[in-house]
Amino acid sequence: QVRLAESGGGSVQTGGSLTLSCAHSRFTYSAYCMAWFRRVPGKGREAVATIDDTGATNYADSVKGRFTIVKGNAGSTLTLHMNDLKPEDTGMYSCATKGGMWCPQLFMGSSEYEYWGQGTQVTVSS
Repeated sequence: QVRLAESGGGSVQTGGSLTLSCAHSRFTYSAYCMAWFRRVPGKGREAVATIDDTGATNYADSVKGRFTIVKGNAGSTLTLHMNDLKPEDTGMYSCATKGGMWCPQLFMGSSEYEYWGQGTQVTVSS
């Protein structure tokens, strides 16, 4: 059973920073993709950033240049560094994973991801 657990959410003002972490149990995949999603009030779930098994990353246009997704050296933690936060970044952030070398394109959404964490709330006030 794969387990994912997010932490690091909180409340900040516009322009602030937060770092989210996703601790996960050992995967049985030989290769895997990991991603951060967020669920925004009034909208569906949207992909924020992905990192594939080679370490290649992809970001939503709305967060490019502000967010950085990183795999831990030990391979057991996924991190999302968020800088210059805006009110529109408010949402429930969840990490997810799927087997395979590559990640789905961001526009393809969340259906291919197999395991999810419970999420951590990020609130950005103006």
